[in-house]
Amino acid sequence: MGLISEVLLLPFAPARGSAWAIRQVVQEAERIYYDPATIRAGLARIEGQMEAGEITEEEFDRLEDELLDRLEIASRGSAGTGNGTTP
Repeated sequence: MGLISEVLLLPFAPARGSAWAIRQVVQEAERIYYDPATIRAGLARIEGQMEAGEITEEEFDRLEDELLDRLEIASRGSAGTGNGTTP
């Protein structure tokens, strides 16, 4: 960009900076959400909860299905993009 466009766009710098920060937060949240290690830890956690009687078998099945869906999306994303974060 030229100097004039930089000067003209200067009032929008806080909004551009905020949008960049929001994109970074969303990308990190998606990376964690679709991280296979996080998903496996969630599977182990809900299995322990079911064994301890904290959740019912129906709740376990529902949660397990959600986690396995995320794992499938993560594995498809890693095969297609190389980073595993894009569903």
